[in-house]
Amino acid sequence: MADRVLKVNAFTTFDLLDASVEGHGFEEGAFATLNVRTARENPEEITLELELDNTELESVPPHADRVTLSAAEARTLADELGSAADRVAAAEGE
Repeated sequence: MADRVLKVNAFTTFDLLDASVEGHGFEEGAFATLNVRTARENPEEITLELELDNTELESVPPHADRVTLSAAEARTLADELGSAADRVAAAEGE
């Protein structure tokens, strides 16, 4: 990914996912980086970071999106992800 906004290293949660961006009149697909981050000392929040590979996008300038969650919000998201994963696994016969 040229011209990265996010720092990607061995500790990045996911460094190569399929992603898409949609807007009024366009939809594009690209590889993406998705990371979960907290402060090393005295963490007070969880940050989800998402960046799509800007070399594969024409309609969106290079950027990264961030969402900040409390511990309770992160647990709610984890529960929802777990439930969705269970439904997908059941549909796949796992």
